[in-house]
Amino acid sequence: MTMHNPFQPVEKIKTEVFSTMPEKFRKKSRTGWSDPNRQGAEVECFLEGPSFDREGNLWFVDIPFGRIFRIDTKGEWELITQYDGWPNGMKFHKDGRAFICDYKAGLLALDPKTGKIETILGSMYSENFKGLNDLHFASNGDLYFTDQGQTGIADPTGRVFRLRANGQLDRLALNVPSPNGITLNTQEKHVFVAATRSQQIWRLPLMADGSVSKTGVAVQLTGGVAGPDGIEMDSENGLLVCHLGIGIWRFDNNMLPTHLIYSENPHHHHLANMCFGGADGKDLYITESLSGDILKARVPVAGKKMFGLS
Repeated sequence: MTMHNPFQPVEKIKTEVFSTMPEKFRKKSRTGWSDPNRQGAEVECFLEGPSFDREGNLWFVDIPFGRIFRIDTKGEWELITQYDGWPNGMKFHKDGRAFICDYKAGLLALDPKTGKIETILGSMYSENFKGLNDLHFASNGDLYFTDQGQTGIADPTGRVFRLRANGQLDRLALNVPSPNGITLNTQEKHVFVAATRSQQIWRLPLMADGSVSKTGVAVQLTGGVAGPDGIEMDSENGLLVCHLGIGIWRFDNNMLPTHLIYSENPHHHHLANMCFGGADGKDLYITESLSGDILKARVPVAGKKMFGLS
């Protein structure tokens, strides 16, 4: 008797370079962020947090230099603001503001028209965050976000929070080894979190009252230069996972691998985060953090509807 093998051959999708950071914005140096996070190496940039606004402009952040960039529909780069912070994840609210997880400053909001930044949450219950990383809006305006800091498997104290639309702050998990990317499935019954240092994707089932029960591992990864970084859901509940050093996996709703999105450039080790775009939602835009390249790939399933664009 032969056992049924659920693993199908993984289809490969090659990326292309959509845009490259202009030389005028490159400033190779050491910073307070890069010294501990890049082990003292000089960096020109570390791009993260790609997100589209309603007008079709692509926004993203540059962590070590506290910069917010926008590429307009003609492909032109514009530095919107630079401030004393280390911005990481970014998502648009329905009201037009861009919410930012800042490692240094907490949860911020950017007014895209003025470039002004306001603090939404600088601390929680009078205690500082460890270092916020990424975020995701539910369809009702609740904001889920991760507090990663320097946590890992020897210090599994990373946290997952929800800031409800009414202002209530909930702690959903307190013991994650390096919580990073975060998203919800299309039914909004499960929160998915990338636990970078344990090479895992965690699934947090949401109960009717919003509490979490029976958290488990949805995907166990291996290999790469680090674990999973940014994650996102498509409209068929396929989970896309940026796996540093490898590429972007797509897992089906049974969490089995179906596709691998990759770059042929040997210097592209940090496909760190992504967002869906294009007229049909099947264009995937990816920040390759260290090179300053924005990559693009055509994927088989459109991304799920985002709160900021709904």
